[in-house]
Amino acid sequence: MKTIKLLSIALVATTLFSCNKNGVTNKPLKTQVDSVSYAIGMDVARNVNTSASEIDRDIFIQGFINTLDSTSTMIEEDKAREIINTYFKAKQEADRKKQQAEQQKKLEEQFNDVKVAGENFLEENKAKEGVKTTASGLQYIVLKEGNGEKPEAASKVKVHYHGTSIDGEVFDSSVDRGTPAEFFVNQVIKGWTEGLQLMPVGSKYKFFIPQELAYGAFPRQGGKIKPFDALIFEVELLEIVK
Repeated sequence: MKTIKLLSIALVATTLFSCNKNGVTNKPLKTQVDSVSYAIGMDVARNVNTSASEIDRDIFIQGFINTLDSTSTMIEEDKAREIINTYFKAKQEADRKKQQAEQQKKLEEQFNDVKVAGENFLEENKAKEGVKTTASGLQYIVLKEGNGEKPEAASKVKVHYHGTSIDGEVFDSSVDRGTPAEFFVNQVIKGWTEGLQLMPVGSKYKFFIPQELAYGAFPRQGGKIKPFDALIFEVELLEIVK
């Protein structure tokens, strides 16, 4: 029985490597099973070339052949699935970051004037009376200092806010809507997350937020905020929602 298995493996190995210099198999397709077999081989090869073109072909074929003899695989089946999932998850994330970086570079060229305008505004603004600047670059003015508790990153808060671009265009305002907003401090833009934790309940601050602490290159599509916009918010912290 073992001899038959070894012969079978040798036959498959010979078949896999029996290609002419053009990479075309010498075996004719005589039956429907032959055609299906060839088609499956084509499908596997396309998937390999598309999803993992950098694989070692010799080791790939070794894994294929070893699996025909289930007693000789070098990796357990569950472990093999884990390895594949981990690899493709990391590859997908790397591809996403690469695409995002390429897109951001294009946007930086297209909206460079917006980015520069924001930087110039903040550079001038930080020298104005009453403006404080944190280590991250967030700028703020205390319009009214409350005496309540300060929220933490995991806190849920109720606020009224009025948001504008540096040229005064309103893009969002709970004040105009007449309804306060509620959200978790750590689930908003970085400038808000940092700024809200500076505010005792009952306070009203004015935030000047650099684009890298706002929406950066990727604001919500269809909205009024442009890529790399620096933003201004007047925020009143009404309560920490228990």
